[in-house]
Amino acid sequence: MQHVFITRPVIENPTEAQKKEAERWEQFYKAIDETVVPNNKKLLDYFRAHEMDVMFAKIQCRQKSGRERSLDQKATGYNELLLVPGDPLADIVPELAPLPDEIVFTKTTDSALTGTNLRLTLFNMGIDTVVVTGVLTDQCVSGTVRSLADESFKVWLIEDACRAATEKIQENELEILNNIYCHVITTDELLEALN
Repeated sequence: MQHVFITRPVIENPTEAQKKEAERWEQFYKAIDETVVPNNKKLLDYFRAHEMDVMFAKIQCRQKSGRERSLDQKATGYNELLLVPGDPLADIVPELAPLPDEIVFTKTTDSALTGTNLRLTLFNMGIDTVVVTGVLTDQCVSGTVRSLADESFKVWLIEDACRAATEKIQENELEILNNIYCHVITTDELLEALN
């Protein structure tokens, strides 16, 4: 839930091509603003109020050169990210920002497990069930869900607290992941189950 992924880019004097690209992404940003961020906030508030563990993962290099990024993060195209230390675009948006005692894992891969010590941390804390939210569903979210499942964690993926670039990709990825790697449920269904 970093600025670079969920904050509409502001382009002064956009070209026609840039206007067309912004129009193409408007459905994504609308879903982020109206559904995904509010549901993540609702979940964060619940978890914090019930003293449940909250952890974050974000993509960001550790070196200015970005040499340590995984191959898919260096590839040209959508994933060609170089978020260097101190870049505000790498920050988690303020309404979802971590509190001081919440753990933030910095990753250079799509999966939050592959490039961090998240697995060990979960194990050390006695956690066997993980609730996953975020963007993009078919990339970082999917990579994390699959890695968690492979490490024998129970995973709940919150369908209305994550988002892919398009509705079609969102639906396809959720269908692929559900009941194989995780259980896909809504924010309200999770809160009802927790209550």
